[in-house]
Amino acid sequence: MRDEEVQVLFVEDDPAVAQMYKLKLELDGYVVTVAPDGEAGLRMAREDRPDIIFLDIRLPKMDGFAVLEELRADEQTKEIPVVILSNYSEQELVERGLNLGALEYLIKSETTPAKLSKGVEGWRSEPSEPRRS
Repeated sequence: MRDEEVQVLFVEDDPAVAQMYKLKLELDGYVVTVAPDGEAGLRMAREDRPDIIFLDIRLPKMDGFAVLEELRADEQTKEIPVVILSNYSEQELVERGLNLGALEYLIKSETTPAKLSKGVEGWRSEPSEPRRS
């Protein structure tokens, strides 16, 4: 268990996927909130100011790129680390996400809940500059 509660915002429209990652993160001591669409994710990020955000790209109401742009344009949320977690691995999408300020772009099929949970502390300690892979 950590000394402080680490607030994680998980923006994901597939309830089964969200639940799978949420369960592992919570077992590892993180406090996880799930937003079912981009608009809710943006609102929750502004209201709750989480320590880290995991963001899907294809979302109802507002896609992940638009959410990321809004987060980076807002003084209150521009420093929150954002990691994209998507089914889409096309190079132009990866580059767009990193250029918009995501720390990393992960592919769901290659990212286990355990791997995601292990990465949280490292992503939180990095400055909000994207990691080039």
